Amino acid sequence: MRDQVHHSTAGYKTAADTYVRGRPDYPPQVADWLSATLDLNADKTVIDLGAGTGKFTARLVSTGAQVIAVEPVPQMLEKLSTTFPGVLAVNGTATDLPLPDASVDVVVCAQAFHWFASADALTEISRVLKPGGKLGLVWNLRDTRVGWVPKLDAIVNALEDDTPRFYTGAWRHAFPHPAFGPLREQHFSHSHTGAPEDVIFNRVRSTSFIAALPAQGRARVDEQIRALIANEPELRDKDVVTVPYETVAFVAVKKGR
Repeated sequence: MRDQVHHSTAGYKTAADTYVRGRPDYPPQVADWLSATLDLNADKTVIDLGAGTGKFTARLVSTGAQVIAVEPVPQMLEKLSTTFPGVLAVNGTATDLPLPDASVDVVVCAQAFHWFASADALTEISRVLKPGGKLGLVWNLRDTRVGWVPKLDAIVNALEDDTPRFYTGAWRHAFPHPAFGPLREQHFSHSHTGAPEDVIFNRVRSTSFIAALPAQGRARVDEQIRALIANEPELRDKDVVTVPYETVAFVAVKKGR
C-alpha cells in the first residue's frame, strides 16, 4: 500500500472487541439517507471505506447493494469478516484501493474520513467511483449540549495528541476537490442506551489513542470516568444510562456523467 495509517490506529489492534461493545449504532434516519440521498439499492455497488469491525456495514447491507468493505487493520477486518461472511472484505487504504477505475457507485466513510482526509485520498476515491457516483461521510458525535458530555469529552480530548479527529474540522481542508461537487450536510439526533460499562467506559476505551495507552494510562482514564459518574446525578448509581448523540452526514457527487 502506498500510504501508512496513522500511528494512533495501533490501538485498534487490541480494541476490536471493545469497539464492538462500546460504539453506538446509527439512527433510523440513516436508512432514508442511504436510499434517498446516496441512491443505494440492489443494483448498486458500495465501498465501506475504513469499515472497522463493521458497525456501519449492516446499514449498507440492508440497502440490498453489493458491499465491499475496505479496512487496513487486520484485527478489525477479521471481526468484520466473521460478522458479515457474505461481504467482500479486503485490506486496503483510502489512497490505495484494490479496485478498478469507475467500478463502484458509492463510497461511504463512516466514522473514518478524518483518518485519511487529503487530496490524494479524494483523487483515489474518485478513481474508483463511476461518473456521477457519490461519496458519503458519516460521523456519530456525542451531543455536547447535554451538561455532563463536555466533561467526558474533556477527559478524552486531553489525550488526543496529534490524532486526527472530526471535531477539529481539519478533515474539511481536503475540500473543495476538483473531482467532486460541493458537500451537502444533514444532521440526525439519537442516543446510546445501555450499561455504563459499555456506553461510557467501553466507548472511551475503544478510542484509538486511549486503547494505545499503557495499562497504567488506561486505568487512569477509567478512574477519571468513575469520578465523573459519581459527581453527575444523571449517571450516579444508574444501571442503565443514555448517552446523547448527533449524527452528521455529508454527500459529495463525482463530476461527470
